[in-house]
Amino acid sequence: MKPPRFEYHRPSTRDEVTSLLAEHGDEAKILAGGQSLVPMLNFRLAHPGHLIDINHLEGESTEPEMNDRWVTFDPLVRHVGAERSAIVEEELPLLFEALRYVAHPAIRTRGTIVGSVAHSDPAAEIPAVLTALGGEMVARSARGQRTLHSDDCFVGPLVNGLEQDEWMEVVRFPRRGPGDGFAFEEFSRRSGDYALCGVAAVARPTPGGMSVSLAYLGVGVTPQSVEVSARPMAEYQHPSFLGELEHLVAAELKPYSDIHATGAYKLFLAVRLGTKAARRAVAMGVPG
Repeated sequence: MKPPRFEYHRPSTRDEVTSLLAEHGDEAKILAGGQSLVPMLNFRLAHPGHLIDINHLEGESTEPEMNDRWVTFDPLVRHVGAERSAIVEEELPLLFEALRYVAHPAIRTRGTIVGSVAHSDPAAEIPAVLTALGGEMVARSARGQRTLHSDDCFVGPLVNGLEQDEWMEVVRFPRRGPGDGFAFEEFSRRSGDYALCGVAAVARPTPGGMSVSLAYLGVGVTPQSVEVSARPMAEYQHPSFLGELEHLVAAELKPYSDIHATGAYKLFLAVRLGTKAARRAVAMGVPG
């Protein structure tokens, strides 16, 4: 298998990347980790006329950074850099837990957090975590920068909200809030395989209890959100919660069938994994 012919570009600054995209638009693709793009090239599923390799940008951070509100990831922060980050472990425990499910260690040494969000695979873990936490991405073009909330990041399978001349230069996740709880669950046939279904859960304190946000992967064309209304913590542990979530998930999700599982089986997984994740997240949090 060989990729189609393309012109190779090796910019050294972000401004050069922006200029190249302004010139070539949808004829160009960004190469960072390459764990998704290179196979697509080799299978001739992508045919860019220009490949922009950003691995040689000067002065780029390879570690997550933190400010008062956000943990930010520049375009060359790889999965392994996030995996080993004390900032991620402390401030983004949901991402920290989800990272161990991302493919295999060899993939995580090259793949990037920004690249995973930009690729917008509905079966990937990082987009679901971004959705559950309400994160953002910063798009850059010759016209300037703009910020997209997670609700606007994912348009369809392998389609993000970027314009033709834009590239994703930052992804940021909100730092954990007081009393928040988190959990990530997924089911796959083998470790490292794409999940048949997965869920990221965020529990937040409310007056007298907790509310839970669930973001599912592998059950739709984009990450799918389900909101569980506020209630006392004890109600999450009651057997009736499983049935209640079953009705809620059935109303909100319409899983597709594929060669790996039927939609009905994915719905079954969504209920069981969602119940388990919600209960773990609530147990980790502190009620309001």
